Amino acid sequence: MVQRGEGVAREGGRKRLTAQDWADVALSAMGEGGLAAVAVEPLAARLGTTKGSFYWHFANRESLIEAALDRWEHKSTEAIIAALESEPDPETRLRRLFSEASELAAHDPLEVSLPASAGHPRVAAVLRRVTERRVGYLAQLFVELGFPPDAAGRRALLAYTGYLGHTQLTHAVPETLPAGEDGRRYLDSVIDTLMAAAPEL
Repeated sequence: MVQRGEGVAREGGRKRLTAQDWADVALSAMGEGGLAAVAVEPLAARLGTTKGSFYWHFANRESLIEAALDRWEHKSTEAIIAALESEPDPETRLRRLFSEASELAAHDPLEVSLPASAGHPRVAAVLRRVTERRVGYLAQLFVELGFPPDAAGRRALLAYTGYLGHTQLTHAVPETLPAGEDGRRYLDSVIDTLMAAAPEL
């Protein structure tokens, strides 16, 4: 459906809801209850609006899910990578990436709940893109650090699976992980291990 200008005031002075508002509330619902929680009427109630606002921006529920997943992909991957690109040193970028991504993932239940919905074709597609992008970026950093491409790829995969495990523990049993300054030292030690020269890697 053709959208009118976003941010236009409704009668009564209220700001018109945007497609991004709907995508964000859909992501919140996914984080709480998976894809089943993405239902138009409950989301409209959260936003204090009616279904008419939804159909202003989206043709159906599937188009909202697609927009929400695109939004998550940008926020959780592309925006993080873009924020690192001004840093010229690859080691600093790698350390910042692990620190910032781990911190964000600790507050993002979608990092855990989305893989549980991988049977949905749209979720499977975005998880595949995000995984390839993240592992590819990590591999690029290891190449910049001087590792041959094959070794860089293996270290990137090891780093990413470590990140996924760390994220799972953060949400499921956070008391098993060090916190505060100990947590920062722990993540630094993970990077130290990944960067250490070892022929088998």
